[in-house]
Amino acid sequence: MYAPERRQEILHLAREAGSVDVLSLADRFQVTAETVRRDLTALDRAGLVRRVHGGAIPAGRLDFEPDLTEREATAADEKDRIAAAALSRLPDGGSVVLDAGSTVARLAAVVPVDVALTVVTHALPVAARLADHTGIDLHLVGGRVRHRTRAAVDAWALRAYAEIHADVAFLATNGFSAEGGLTTPDLAEAAVKRAAMAAARRVVLLADSGKAGQEHFARFGSFADVDLLITDTGLAPAHQAAIEAAGTEVVLV
Repeated sequence: MYAPERRQEILHLAREAGSVDVLSLADRFQVTAETVRRDLTALDRAGLVRRVHGGAIPAGRLDFEPDLTEREATAADEKDRIAAAALSRLPDGGSVVLDAGSTVARLAAVVPVDVALTVVTHALPVAARLADHTGIDLHLVGGRVRHRTRAAVDAWALRAYAEIHADVAFLATNGFSAEGGLTTPDLAEAAVKRAAMAAARRVVLLADSGKAGQEHFARFGSFADVDLLITDTGLAPAHQAAIEAAGTEVVLV
Protein backbone atom coordinates (compact mmCIF):
# COMPACT_ATOMS: atom_id res chain seq x y z
CA MET A 1 0.00 0.00 0.00
CA TYR A 2 1.35 3.41 -0.99
CA ALA A 3 1.56 6.23 1.56
CA PRO A 4 -1.39 8.25 0.16
CA GLU A 5 -3.63 5.17 0.27
CA ARG A 6 -2.53 4.36 3.81
CA ARG A 7 -3.13 7.93 4.96
CA GLN A 8 -6.60 7.94 3.44
CA GLU A 9 -7.40 4.75 5.33
CA ILE A 10 -5.98 6.19 8.57
CA LEU A 11 -8.20 9.25 8.15
CA HIS A 12 -11.23 7.00 7.59
CA LEU A 13 -10.41 4.99 10.73
CA ALA A 14 -9.94 8.14 12.80
CA ARG A 15 -13.29 9.57 11.73
CA GLU A 16 -15.08 6.26 12.25
CA ALA A 17 -13.61 5.39 15.66
CA GLY A 18 -12.97 8.89 16.99
CA SER A 19 -9.25 8.25 17.41
CA VAL A 20 -6.33 6.16 16.20
CA ASP A 21 -3.11 5.16 17.92
CA VAL A 22 0.35 4.61 16.52
CA LEU A 23 0.91 1.06 17.74
CA SER A 24 -2.40 -0.32 16.48
CA LEU A 25 -1.94 1.33 13.10
CA ALA A 26 1.57 -0.07 12.79
CA ASP A 27 0.19 -3.56 13.46
CA ARG A 28 -2.70 -3.06 11.05
CA PHE A 29 -0.62 -1.84 8.11
CA GLN A 30 2.51 -3.87 8.91
CA VAL A 31 4.76 -0.81 8.93
CA THR A 32 6.99 0.72 11.58
CA ALA A 33 5.71 3.07 14.25
CA GLU A 34 7.90 5.80 12.76
CA THR A 35 6.15 5.41 9.39
CA VAL A 36 2.78 5.84 11.10
CA ARG A 37 4.03 8.93 12.95
CA ARG A 38 5.05 10.46 9.59
CA ASP A 39 1.59 9.65 8.21
CA LEU A 40 -0.10 11.31 11.18
CA THR A 41 2.17 14.33 10.94
CA ALA A 42 1.26 14.73 7.26
CA LEU A 43 -2.46 14.47 8.06
CA ASP A 44 -2.05 16.92 10.93
CA ARG A 45 -0.31 19.46 8.67
CA ALA A 46 -3.17 19.07 6.20
CA GLY A 47 -5.63 19.95 8.98
CA LEU A 48 -7.38 16.58 8.77
CA VAL A 49 -6.39 15.18 12.17
CA ARG A 50 -4.88 16.56 15.35
CA ARG A 51 -1.93 14.77 16.90
CA VAL A 52 -2.29 13.69 20.53
CA HIS A 53 0.07 11.64 22.68
CA GLY A 54 0.41 8.22 21.05
CA GLY A 55 -1.91 8.85 18.13
CA ALA A 56 -4.39 11.29 16.61
CA ILE A 57 -8.04 12.36 16.62
CA PRO A 58 -10.11 13.93 13.83
CA ALA A 59 -9.63 17.69 13.59
CA GLY A 60 -12.01 19.57 15.86
CA ARG A 61 -12.53 16.70 18.35
CA LEU A 62 -9.84 17.46 20.94
CA ASP A 63 -12.36 18.32 23.65
CA PHE A 64 -15.19 16.16 22.34
CA GLU A 65 -17.22 14.55 25.11
CA PRO A 66 -20.13 12.33 24.08
CA ASP A 67 -23.29 12.57 26.15
CA LEU A 68 -24.54 9.77 28.39
CA THR A 69 -26.89 8.26 25.82
CA GLU A 70 -24.17 8.01 23.18
CA ARG A 71 -21.68 6.50 25.61
CA GLU A 72 -24.20 3.91 26.79
CA ALA A 73 -24.64 2.72 23.19
CA THR A 74 -20.92 2.58 22.35
CA ALA A 75 -19.14 -0.80 22.69
CA ALA A 76 -22.17 -2.14 24.56
CA ASP A 77 -21.22 -5.84 24.33
CA GLU A 78 -17.68 -5.17 25.48
CA LYS A 79 -18.91 -3.09 28.41
CA ASP A 80 -21.31 -5.85 29.46
CA ARG A 81 -18.47 -8.38 29.53
CA ILE A 82 -16.25 -6.01 31.49
CA ALA A 83 -19.00 -5.36 34.04
CA ALA A 84 -19.63 -9.09 34.47
CA ALA A 85 -15.92 -9.71 35.07
CA ALA A 86 -15.76 -6.85 37.58
CA LEU A 87 -18.46 -8.47 39.74
CA SER A 88 -15.94 -10.97 41.10
CA ARG A 89 -13.75 -8.07 42.27
CA LEU A 90 -16.37 -6.69 44.67
CA PRO A 91 -15.15 -7.13 48.26
CA ASP A 92 -17.39 -9.44 50.27
CA GLY A 93 -19.09 -7.20 52.82
CA GLY A 94 -16.60 -4.44 52.09
CA SER A 95 -16.75 -0.89 50.75
CA VAL A 96 -16.39 0.42 47.23
CA VAL A 97 -16.32 3.70 45.33
CA LEU A 98 -18.18 3.61 42.03
CA ASP A 99 -17.08 6.30 39.59
CA ALA A 100 -19.21 8.05 36.99
CA GLY A 101 -19.05 6.25 33.64
CA SER A 102 -21.14 4.02 31.42
CA THR A 103 -19.12 0.86 32.13
CA VAL A 104 -19.21 1.40 35.88
CA ALA A 105 -22.96 2.02 35.61
CA ARG A 106 -23.24 -1.36 33.90
CA LEU A 107 -21.44 -2.91 36.87
CA ALA A 108 -23.98 -1.29 39.20
CA ALA A 109 -26.80 -2.71 37.07
CA VAL A 110 -25.62 -6.31 37.55
CA VAL A 111 -24.84 -6.15 41.27
CA PRO A 112 -27.04 -8.81 42.93
CA VAL A 113 -29.98 -7.46 44.92
CA ASP A 114 -29.00 -9.37 48.06
CA VAL A 115 -25.31 -8.37 48.13
CA ALA A 116 -23.96 -6.88 51.37
CA LEU A 117 -21.83 -3.88 50.47
CA THR A 118 -21.10 -0.26 51.30
CA VAL A 119 -21.14 1.87 48.15
CA VAL A 120 -20.05 5.48 47.73
CA THR A 121 -20.73 7.22 44.42
CA HIS A 122 -20.99 10.69 42.94
CA ALA A 123 -22.81 9.35 39.86
CA LEU A 124 -26.60 9.72 39.76
CA PRO A 125 -27.12 6.82 37.29
CA VAL A 126 -25.12 4.50 39.56
CA ALA A 127 -27.05 5.57 42.66
CA ALA A 128 -30.37 5.09 40.86
CA ARG A 129 -29.47 1.52 39.92
CA LEU A 130 -28.57 0.63 43.53
CA ALA A 131 -31.16 2.57 45.49
CA ASP A 132 -33.50 -0.45 45.84
CA HIS A 133 -30.78 -2.87 46.99
CA THR A 134 -31.66 -3.33 50.65
CA GLY A 135 -28.32 -5.00 51.42
CA ILE A 136 -26.33 -2.01 50.18
CA ASP A 137 -25.43 0.88 52.45
CA LEU A 138 -25.52 3.56 49.74
CA HIS A 139 -23.82 6.95 50.15
CA LEU A 140 -24.43 9.58 47.48
CA VAL A 141 -21.72 12.24 47.22
CA GLY A 142 -23.08 15.69 46.50
CA GLY A 143 -21.93 18.68 44.48
CA ARG A 144 -22.66 20.46 41.24
CA VAL A 145 -24.13 17.94 38.80
CA ARG A 146 -22.74 17.99 35.27
CA HIS A 147 -25.60 17.44 32.84
CA ARG A 148 -23.46 15.60 30.29
CA THR A 149 -22.30 12.89 32.72
CA ARG A 150 -24.86 13.17 35.58
CA ALA A 151 -21.90 13.29 37.97
CA ALA A 152 -21.36 15.51 41.00
CA VAL A 153 -18.20 17.62 40.88
CA ASP A 154 -16.44 20.54 42.61
CA ALA A 155 -15.68 21.24 46.27
CA TRP A 156 -18.46 19.27 47.99
CA ALA A 157 -17.52 16.08 46.17
CA LEU A 158 -13.81 16.57 46.78
CA ARG A 159 -14.36 17.10 50.53
CA ALA A 160 -16.50 13.97 50.79
CA TYR A 161 -13.93 11.75 49.12
CA ALA A 162 -11.17 13.16 51.34
CA GLU A 163 -12.96 11.56 54.31
CA ILE A 164 -13.29 8.06 52.82
CA HIS A 165 -11.07 4.96 52.98
CA ALA A 166 -12.81 2.35 50.81
CA ASP A 167 -11.56 -1.11 49.90
CA VAL A 168 -11.85 -0.73 46.11
CA ALA A 169 -12.53 2.09 43.67
CA PHE A 170 -13.96 1.14 40.28
CA LEU A 171 -12.89 3.88 37.89
CA ALA A 172 -13.96 4.92 34.40
CA THR A 173 -12.02 6.96 31.86
CA ASN A 174 -12.47 8.56 28.45
CA GLY A 175 -8.97 7.63 27.31
CA PHE A 176 -5.97 5.67 28.53
CA SER A 177 -2.43 4.69 27.60
CA ALA A 178 0.72 3.69 29.45
CA GLU A 179 2.40 6.92 28.38
CA GLY A 180 -0.47 9.40 28.57
CA GLY A 181 -2.19 7.94 31.62
CA LEU A 182 -5.92 8.34 32.30
CA THR A 183 -7.69 11.32 30.77
CA THR A 184 -11.11 12.94 30.48
CA PRO A 185 -12.30 16.12 28.74
CA ASP A 186 -13.38 18.06 31.86
CA LEU A 187 -11.09 19.41 34.60
CA ALA A 188 -13.75 19.30 37.32
CA GLU A 189 -14.57 15.68 36.47
CA ALA A 190 -10.88 14.82 36.49
CA ALA A 191 -10.43 16.30 39.97
CA VAL A 192 -13.21 14.13 41.41
CA LYS A 193 -11.87 11.02 39.69
CA ARG A 194 -8.45 11.74 41.20
CA ALA A 195 -10.03 12.13 44.64
CA ALA A 196 -11.98 8.88 44.20
CA MET A 197 -8.79 7.02 43.35
CA ALA A 198 -7.09 8.38 46.47
CA ALA A 199 -10.08 7.32 48.60
CA ALA A 200 -9.53 3.57 48.06
CA ARG A 201 -6.82 1.07 48.89
CA ARG A 202 -7.18 -0.65 45.50
CA VAL A 203 -8.09 0.85 42.12
CA VAL A 204 -9.75 -1.13 39.31
CA LEU A 205 -10.12 0.58 35.94
CA LEU A 206 -13.04 -0.53 33.75
CA ALA A 207 -12.51 0.61 30.17
CA ASP A 208 -13.20 -0.85 26.73
CA SER A 209 -10.31 -1.15 24.29
CA GLY A 210 -11.68 1.61 22.06
CA LYS A 211 -10.38 4.11 24.62
CA ALA A 212 -6.80 2.84 24.35
CA GLY A 213 -4.48 5.47 22.92
CA GLN A 214 -7.04 8.26 23.29
CA GLU A 215 -5.92 11.38 25.12
CA HIS A 216 -8.20 14.13 26.39
CA PHE A 217 -7.67 17.53 27.96
CA ALA A 218 -7.56 16.63 31.67
CA ARG A 219 -5.24 13.98 33.07
CA PHE A 220 -6.27 12.45 36.39
CA GLY A 221 -3.89 9.56 36.95
CA SER A 222 -1.35 7.12 35.60
CA PHE A 223 -1.16 3.34 35.55
CA ALA A 224 1.12 3.57 38.57
CA ASP A 225 -2.12 4.44 40.41
CA VAL A 226 -4.11 1.50 38.96
CA ASP A 227 -3.91 -2.04 40.34
CA LEU A 228 -6.07 -3.74 37.72
CA LEU A 229 -7.40 -2.91 34.25
CA ILE A 230 -10.38 -4.94 33.03
CA THR A 231 -10.88 -4.44 29.30
CA ASP A 232 -11.91 -6.41 26.24
CA THR A 233 -9.89 -8.61 23.91
CA GLY A 234 -9.61 -5.83 21.35
CA LEU A 235 -6.75 -4.26 23.31
CA ALA A 236 -3.62 -4.27 21.15
CA PRO A 237 -0.83 -6.51 22.54
CA ALA A 238 1.57 -3.57 22.51
CA HIS A 239 -0.78 -1.53 24.71
CA GLN A 240 -1.23 -4.47 27.07
CA ALA A 241 2.53 -5.01 27.38
CA ALA A 242 3.20 -1.34 28.11
CA ILE A 243 0.47 -1.20 30.77
CA GLU A 244 1.68 -4.36 32.44
CA ALA A 245 5.24 -3.00 32.40
CA ALA A 246 3.90 -0.07 34.44
CA GLY A 247 2.87 -2.57 37.12
CA THR A 248 -0.85 -2.90 36.38
CA GLU A 249 -2.53 -6.28 36.04
CA VAL A 250 -4.55 -6.57 32.82
CA VAL A 251 -7.56 -8.86 32.41
CA LEU A 252 -9.06 -9.29 28.93
CA VAL A 253 -12.66 -10.44 28.58
